[in-house]
Amino acid sequence: MKRQKLNYRFHNPNTAEVTADYILKVFIEANMKKVERAMQEAANKSAEEDKQSEK
Repeated sequence: MKRQKLNYRFHNPNTAEVTADYILKVFIEANMKKVERAMQEAANKSAEEDKQSEK
C-alpha cells in the first residue's frame, strides 16, 4: 500500500518581524535554565580568577 505524503500549511497573518520576535521569545523561554546556568558558571569562574589574582 502506498503511503500518502503529508503536507502542512501554516497561515501566519503577522509580519516577518513580529514572527521573528515571537520565535525568539519562545527560544529564550525554552533555554532559560541553560542561560542561567551559563551565566552562573561564568560568574563563578570570574570570582575564582579574582581571588587568585589577589594572592
